[in-house]
Amino acid sequence: MIKLKGSHRTYLRGLAHKLKPVIQVGRGGVSVEVLAAIDEALSCHELIKLKFMEFKEQKDELSRLIAERTASELVGRIGNMAIFYREHPEEDKRRIKLPRT
Repeated sequence: MIKLKGSHRTYLRGLAHKLKPVIQVGRGGVSVEVLAAIDEALSCHELIKLKFMEFKEQKDELSRLIAERTASELVGRIGNMAIFYREHPEEDKRRIKLPRT
């Protein structure tokens, strides 16, 4: 996956604005099951929103951990929401085309 530039992050945050969170991190925290669900959602959608229901004080560290464990990029975090992006490995199956810079 390419390293995202600032313009790419801005573009992806704009696309994510209308999205609803597909994953919620609750009492169980970032468990193996939650990471598997995030990984599957990224494989299907490429761009997802995640909502922290619990662990709101640790959301920065948890967001970085999730990005690392799922091989995705943390596009942004607003309040208790985090936005993640992972480009589909097969070019013909990519839903999101990043703008050229």
